[in-house]
Amino acid sequence: MKKVKICAVRKAEYSDLMAKYENPIEHSCDVAEGQTWISVDGQCPSGMCPEAWKSMSEFVQALARGEGNFYDGWMQNPYSAMISCNDGFRPVSFYIETLEDFNTDS
Repeated sequence: MKKVKICAVRKAEYSDLMAKYENPIEHSCDVAEGQTWISVDGQCPSGMCPEAWKSMSEFVQALARGEGNFYDGWMQNPYSAMISCNDGFRPVSFYIETLEDFNTDS
């Protein structure tokens, strides 16, 4: 199993959708752009949003096993993926990538 880096690269907020559909809430997402986590052996990193983890866990676990090339060449780096959380009002896009080179005999 390999280590996988997870980085929050973009956080959007759709105030028009929030005003139209969302009930007011006091607390929303704590994730900040640039925030990173390391998943070891495909496990959820400490401090990771549980809902975001649900949306990316299968990709992180596959990368940790050495799998990649999702959707036949979707990503420039075959050992990476761009995944967004499932919050339709303030989605966060996460870039996930392995930290080890799978082309070596390590």
